[in-house]
Amino acid sequence: MRRLSAIPFLLTSPANVLTGVFIVIPAIYVLVLSFSASSYGTAPTFVGLANYATLLSDPYFWRASWNTFIVVNAVVYIELALALGLTVLLMSTRHFRRTIITLLLLPYAVSEVVGVLMVKFMFDPGVGMASRALTSLGLPEIAWTTQPNQALALVILLSVWHHVPFTFLIVYTARLSLPGELYEAARVDGANAWRRFTNVTFPLLLPAVLIALLFRYIFAFRIFVEVWLLTRGGPARQTEVLAVYLYKSAFSYDDFGLAAATAWAMVILSLLIATPYLRLMYKRMFVDAR
Repeated sequence: MRRLSAIPFLLTSPANVLTGVFIVIPAIYVLVLSFSASSYGTAPTFVGLANYATLLSDPYFWRASWNTFIVVNAVVYIELALALGLTVLLMSTRHFRRTIITLLLLPYAVSEVVGVLMVKFMFDPGVGMASRALTSLGLPEIAWTTQPNQALALVILLSVWHHVPFTFLIVYTARLSLPGELYEAARVDGANAWRRFTNVTFPLLLPAVLIALLFRYIFAFRIFVEVWLLTRGGPARQTEVLAVYLYKSAFSYDDFGLAAATAWAMVILSLLIATPYLRLMYKRMFVDAR
């Protein structure tokens, strides 16, 4: 019995070793570094909570935190709304379903760098194809190079376009697994399309929705490429998000201790965001299922 009980640990040991080497040990090192003053050519010196105090007193950190909060929530919930809407639309039609799904998944095959550069050239003020199209229709250009709010809006649209296939796949595959008898019974009871969605579809899709929200919150919280390639945090650091703030702290201002403190602040904020969803997922999947 003892040998048998050790088999699962032996089988999972390679994955556990890789997790420890590439995640746990670096995370501990970054945690230790966050309590130190460190830069190029100098040995780390212990400074206690000085880096965290600097972080909390820095207005640019709070600006980056607020920008991250806005961008992440907008991206996650817009993606969820689109995924639910597209799922309902596809389930209500049989024509060209495969073609539509293929078109929906195409953005996920495009590199983030390629997508950002494409949008950057398309919306380049004065010369971009999209900017010219807007002016020809009598609409103002998106002044993302000078207006922080418009730059963040463009970042949100770009991130939604690129990542909505991920949320759509989770929601759509969950919808395919629902039994059709429930919808037949709802039709017999006289439920219209909206009632079928609110009383049958969404409650049954809620576990998949929570999983999609959790993963997208974690991934979106680390958003970097879209902001860095589009604005580099400008103008005047008004469009920085936390990942860009961390990058600049480490590689523009050579303050590795502050960058490490920022990294752990992001970890703590991610855990705070994920905890309510994890508790709700546990309640829906395990407690209510008993």
